[in-house]
Amino acid sequence: MPYRRTPRVEARLSASRERILSAALAIVAEHGYAGCSVAAVARRAGVATGSVYRHFPAKADLVAEVFRTASRREVDAVARAAALEGTAAEAVAAVIETFAGRALRAPRMAYALLAEPADPAVDAERLVFRRAYADAIATLITRGIAAGELPDQDVQVSAAALVGAIGEALVAPLAAGAAAGTARVPEVTGDTAHLITFAQRSIGAVP
Repeated sequence: MPYRRTPRVEARLSASRERILSAALAIVAEHGYAGCSVAAVARRAGVATGSVYRHFPAKADLVAEVFRTASRREVDAVARAAALEGTAAEAVAAVIETFAGRALRAPRMAYALLAEPADPAVDAERLVFRRAYADAIATLITRGIAAGELPDQDVQVSAAALVGAIGEALVAPLAAGAAAGTARVPEVTGDTAHLITFAQRSIGAVP
């Protein structure tokens, strides 16, 4: 008869996995992927390295899950901003204020999500989540076209181009903040405003 885990065992394993994942998230937020060794995560979580490998067979599995967990939070925040009531121009502004604001408040983690060299497993996840960001922006562009606020356009191309432009505009300040070890990059209102204006013009929105 095959062994079946009891609910108590399942709960203990789930709690252990969450503790390990939380430790890894904290380390990446402070030191990036380079500092996220299995040994460091085990120490932070207060478990043996074998426990880490029990839940994540390889470091690549661990950092990919860190990326998925952190990125999901950011995508959800951007999607909520994109869905806010208002004009297309207002929605674009809300998306950029949300994306840039959250990134600049946590530059080390944001740089890890956007551009830090990492395991190929993380690179694969980046493609998935870039698509999720683009889908959120595509929704607001589609809504703007239907409302007559935006000109007809290839929604998917416009959305993907915006995601790329926003990310590229933020990489340099985030990299500088991450290298300096700062917990927060002072938000430059003018730079964010220019990015909003660029985004609005790129899809034909009237500020």
